[in-house]
Amino acid sequence: MNTIRPKDDQNFWNLIFSALFAVLLGLSLWYFYAAYRVIPRYIPLADFALISLAIFRITRLVVYDKITQFLRDSFLRSRELLGDDGRVYVERSAYPGGPLRTISDLLQCPWCTGMWATLVVVFAYYAFAFSWYLILVLAIAAVGNVMQLIANAIGWRAESLKLDVSAKTEGQVRPDGN
Repeated sequence: MNTIRPKDDQNFWNLIFSALFAVLLGLSLWYFYAAYRVIPRYIPLADFALISLAIFRITRLVVYDKITQFLRDSFLRSRELLGDDGRVYVERSAYPGGPLRTISDLLQCPWCTGMWATLVVVFAYYAFAFSWYLILVLAIAAVGNVMQLIANAIGWRAESLKLDVSAKTEGQVRPDGN
C-alpha cells in the first residue's frame, strides 16, 4: 500500500511552487524576446540600487508589516481564544500541508518572498515605464526604513550605556551580569 506522508506531500507542493517560479521566469524572458527581440542584459548601477531597495521594502512589507497581516492570515488557520484577563486572542497556525502551507511558508520567509518580489519588480522595470515611479517610491521608503532601524539601534545602545553608567555609579550589577 502506497501512502503519502505529510512531509512527502509538502515536498511535492514545494517542488510545484519552485517549478512555477521557474516557468514564470522563463515566460518573462520569452516575453522580452518576443516583444523586443532582445533579452535584458544591462541595468545601470543606480537603477540596480533603487530596485534592490524597492525589493527590500516589498519583502519587509509582505513578511513583517502589520498592514499585510491579513494577507499572511489568509493562508493560516486561526481561532479566537478568550484569555484569563477577558480579552480575545487570535491563535494562528499553519496548515499541516498542501499548497496553503507552502504559500504560508513563502509569505513568512524573507528570502523566499524576496525571490518572488525580485521576479515581479525586475519584470515590471523592463516591461512598463510607469513602474519606475513605484520603484522609486518603494526605494525611498526603504531608505527611511533603514534610517529608522539605525536610529533604533543607536537609541537601544544609548539606553544600554545609560544603564551601565547608572549601575556603576550605584555600585550595582545589571541583571545581565555586567
